[in-house]
Amino acid sequence: MARTRFHDIHAGTQLLFVAELILLTAIYLIGLEADRAYYPDAIPKYWEGQLLLHFALFVLPIQISVLSLGLYNRKMRETFRGIIRRMFVSVALGYFISTAIYGLTPAEVLPGNVREWSCLAAFVALTSVRYFAQSLRYQHLGRQRVLVLGAGERASIIERRMRRRSDRVSFDLVGFVKMRGDSSKGIESDPIIELNTSLEAYVFEHKVDEIVVAADERRSNLPVDSLFHCKLHGVEVTDILDFIERETGQIAVNLIYPSWVIYSNGFQSTNYLRNAFDWTFNTTLALFVLALTWPFMLLTAICIKLEDGFRAPILYKQERIGLNGKPFNIVKFRSMTTDAEKHGAQMAVKGVTRVGAIIRKYRIDELPQLYNVLRGEMGFVGPRPERPYFVRELVLSIPYYNQRHNVKPGLTGWAQLKYPYGSTEEDSLEKLKFDLYYIKHRSFLLDLLILLRTLEIVIFGKGI
Repeated sequence: MARTRFHDIHAGTQLLFVAELILLTAIYLIGLEADRAYYPDAIPKYWEGQLLLHFALFVLPIQISVLSLGLYNRKMRETFRGIIRRMFVSVALGYFISTAIYGLTPAEVLPGNVREWSCLAAFVALTSVRYFAQSLRYQHLGRQRVLVLGAGERASIIERRMRRRSDRVSFDLVGFVKMRGDSSKGIESDPIIELNTSLEAYVFEHKVDEIVVAADERRSNLPVDSLFHCKLHGVEVTDILDFIERETGQIAVNLIYPSWVIYSNGFQSTNYLRNAFDWTFNTTLALFVLALTWPFMLLTAICIKLEDGFRAPILYKQERIGLNGKPFNIVKFRSMTTDAEKHGAQMAVKGVTRVGAIIRKYRIDELPQLYNVLRGEMGFVGPRPERPYFVRELVLSIPYYNQRHNVKPGLTGWAQLKYPYGSTEEDSLEKLKFDLYYIKHRSFLLDLLILLRTLEIVIFGKGI
């Protein structure tokens, strides 16, 4: 199965990443030369052994911050003013990170204000590069011309899921080919193609790079010889499930069938070495985050008491479903009124207090779950655990819902990056599509990407 893995950083952004890396390297070297000219007696020792260290402490924190704030996201929908704001926060965050590392390690800071001037130059230069990149429409670099074989109900998912221009940034949709057996409730606005010639002739004439097979009826209906001929001549042939997975970062639950799961890559079995590494990584990270965030947790506790009175509880425990369907008690800051569930379990958005709305927005209400991470009941990354009452209902109404319990639940996850808080069955279905993608492709690098991108949610308050 070719190119089924989701690429959140497309070809144009990869080129932009390299260009910005080169630019930051040039700024660092110019700043170092200027510093050496002003402080000739202090600089030689940095040339002897610390040049690479200072380079890493200048470049890496900035580029990691740019990545974590979504500036390398291929589907970023921001005005240029929004990009400037994010870039400023990225450079400031990178400066703060490097300053913290200098303070916690024996590394000596370069003399003078070279770091400050270099960060200012980096902000101006990176913003300028973004302006020119936007003007040149760098997002369209490497776009594929895609022809969809089918114009019925299955094919219409592409039209519904990828309506916006940003959703089609990596491909140019040629049209939908009407097939025998396609449902009449299909494509509404995109062009429908009635072939008057062979499929391969149309593909070669219109320079199609990829064919997506999305016919409602496949048995004895697909032009197999034409598809084979196109494949031999370099045209990629992709199933609609793999196309949606690649382009949206989710799995179309309503389209999948058991054989697709069996033969597809991913959904790996238990790996004991990975499990041991996950436990070490999650425990270490939980202790580190706890050391950084305890002042915010203390302030949150005080605010909850001030709003609801000193007799009101700060924390609350709630039963959730974890790994392999086993229940456990989750610990959170109380964000709802004390009587919010007197008439039974409620979805996430009902009965929220004023303090609760703020701590949910910045995900502060999740911090006490570090306790669950240390107990091994949760990880940092994974599907969010749901309450037993809702699980029992959702398992009956949503196919494959139970499969999200095949991995340990997490503080944050792929669904939390891609979808906001939800309170309906439809929201649960949408989140499941992202959760299944994560379960299929879970790896340390994907976990790391999710953790970095969660920073965008925290800083810009996208929790609700």
